[in-house]
Amino acid sequence: MLNSNKKTRVLDERRRHLIKAGGGLMIAGLAAPGKSQTNYPNKPIRMVIPFPPGGPTDIVGRIVAHGLSESFGQTVTIENKPGASGMIGADIVAKASPDGYTLLVNVSAHVVNPALYKNMPHDPIADFTPITNLAYTPIQLVVSANLPVYSVADLIKLIKSQPGRHNFASSSPGAPGHLMGELFKQVAKLDVVPVPYKGSAPALTDVIGGQITFMFDSMPSSINLVKSGRLRSLGVSSPERLAILPDVPTFAQQNFPTLNLTTWYGMWGPAKMPSGLTEQVYAAVSKVLSQADIRKRIQDALAQPVGDTPEQFKQYCAAESQRYASIVKAAGIKVD
Repeated sequence: MLNSNKKTRVLDERRRHLIKAGGGLMIAGLAAPGKSQTNYPNKPIRMVIPFPPGGPTDIVGRIVAHGLSESFGQTVTIENKPGASGMIGADIVAKASPDGYTLLVNVSAHVVNPALYKNMPHDPIADFTPITNLAYTPIQLVVSANLPVYSVADLIKLIKSQPGRHNFASSSPGAPGHLMGELFKQVAKLDVVPVPYKGSAPALTDVIGGQITFMFDSMPSSINLVKSGRLRSLGVSSPERLAILPDVPTFAQQNFPTLNLTTWYGMWGPAKMPSGLTEQVYAAVSKVLSQADIRKRIQDALAQPVGDTPEQFKQYCAAESQRYASIVKAAGIKVD
């Protein structure tokens, strides 16, 4: 059963506030308890990214790592540990010493996994210390440029006029685009079948070719196909229209405010990090995200910097985990 519209509005208002506060960046003063560690860091820091090099999580993580290296005066080393939907790399951090020298940068799947997998090596909430949401990437709804639909309403009308004939693609089961498709199916009461692929590229190819009716996809993998005219974007999940797609309305502008899932990239440490140390790491990351060149590099990767406080991020992770779980349950998604 889906979360209430009230909770959805709260999440959406939070995103709006973050975006309006410095173009997507919120830098809040910290007045939490906990003595800071004045000698931190005095050795290199390792940042674990549980995906291969070159992907969006890796790109965002490396941008932040470079800034932190300069800010701390210590090397921040990237360790790519892909596998098991990010759980292999995340587990390394969960079992590390909470001394601030091992950090995790992971995608939002980190808090989705408990709803998808019965057996996990760690608890994504209890076994980690939330530090901040680094950035998020909107999701867009795309169809073939040859399909005669030009809005979300047009797509719904087409699908309902031909029950049982339409489908939607996802890059993998349980991915943000898959969950967005299931949410769309639920709120619009559509008779459509999900078709999982191994990655966005083959899925988008079949959308272009007409074998698949539509797809919700993260911006980086589909934006060039939209700009080249092979795909048509019908809506985006950002609170406001995107500068790169000024003519494409948001889902909220098309009376679908609940279609506001995004792909976001967070930073965590191991559980039981001292509050003062957590504040030090957050303050350094916040400073990095406030730099114009860093923000531009993140935005050039089609992501929007955030930088909320550890307490705000903790609450956000809990709310997102519950929301994803309700979508997975309502859709009956099974991964293992």
